[in-house]
Amino acid sequence: MPNKESPDKNDFTKFSGFYKLTSSERLKKIQDFIPELTDDDIQLLLTTGPIDLETVNRMIENAVGTIPIPFGLAVNFLINDKIYVVPMAVEEPSVIAAVCNSAKLTLSTGGFRTSTTEQIMIGQIQILDLKNPEEAVQVILKNKEQIMKIADTCSKTLIELGGGARDVRTKIIDTRVGKMVICEILVDCLDAMGANAVNSMAETLAPFIEDITGGRVLLRILSNLADLRLAKASCIISLEKLGGEDIVDNIVAASAFAETDPYRAATHNKGVMNGISAVMLATANDTRAIEAGAHAYAVQEGHYGSLTKWTKNAKGDLVGTIEVPMAVGIIGGATKTNPIARIALKILGVESASKLAQVAVAVGLAQNLGALRALVTTGILKGHMKLHSRNLAIAAGATGEHIDKVAEIMIKENNVKFARAKEILSSFKK
Repeated sequence: MPNKESPDKNDFTKFSGFYKLTSSERLKKIQDFIPELTDDDIQLLLTTGPIDLETVNRMIENAVGTIPIPFGLAVNFLINDKIYVVPMAVEEPSVIAAVCNSAKLTLSTGGFRTSTTEQIMIGQIQILDLKNPEEAVQVILKNKEQIMKIADTCSKTLIELGGGARDVRTKIIDTRVGKMVICEILVDCLDAMGANAVNSMAETLAPFIEDITGGRVLLRILSNLADLRLAKASCIISLEKLGGEDIVDNIVAASAFAETDPYRAATHNKGVMNGISAVMLATANDTRAIEAGAHAYAVQEGHYGSLTKWTKNAKGDLVGTIEVPMAVGIIGGATKTNPIARIALKILGVESASKLAQVAVAVGLAQNLGALRALVTTGILKGHMKLHSRNLAIAAGATGEHIDKVAEIMIKENNVKFARAKEILSSFKK
């Protein structure tokens, strides 16, 4: 099983040198580790996982094809005492390398500890043209049970599985066009992202809300600020593993910078989302919804700040924490129609949306650690440019062994540029 319980150090040595293997060798090793992966799954990955145009045409409008995104695997993840191999879809060099290296640093101190809150999503109903907004609020709250009962008629399957409406709340907001009442329905979406279910509930409730308040309902839609659906992760990295007290102190100082300054926080959080969004994309979740919720959550203390926090404990070790809204799903939507997403979920072996969210935030925390460690030591470009040089070589027309040769020369010269890649490739041809 990919999320193997009671792991020992030998389980992780199986992935030693994983990055040095060919793609076929990696897949063979993963199939040995995860027997649930069939030969058809492996073949689909080896052929870069094309989706036939007929299926694509049913997924979006005006479909004419697909655009491949590199699909890789992150190893060394120990989360709540279970081993995970984590699928990531990302085009940016160094992201997967960074999370693998960072995750490895946590192994001696127990890996990552993660948790989630309930899987509650918020549907909003905007009510305008009210003579007495305060009275409308009281009427809505008086009819709370009826509102939830109507909402639950919209998704029979969700109710049968134990989900559904959990509460109703209201607020009055004063806007530039006047006061309006916002009625919010709180819905337990279980293992679904929940957008369709929540939107359906809000739409269905609109006429009833108009009847009892005398107002006019305008918008009725879910919120992507899923602050009742949080995922949390933490980890400890020993002083020795990290490379000394100075590095710990510098990472803590860099973290404090991001917590306080929005200009730094924007780049800091972008790095966090490099990890989280790559997991979301690999599993065909809504990356835009996750990113919107995360960045909105970063303003909860009154200014835009960091999604993570790094401190030093009494032993001098580095301690990292993260808390992010995670409206994810493992059922419905593209998670089922996209064959690569199905394979990604099989590799992960997660049995619930909650578990997927926990893996994703652990990856986000690991990615953040990798970026901060690079920034306070060698700088962010050294590792990034090493991988970026290969992309430039390919863009210049290099193939096969020439890719690494062109990249190696550019790195040695400290001149990683497209024009130089073309010059080197041209010299090879001559």
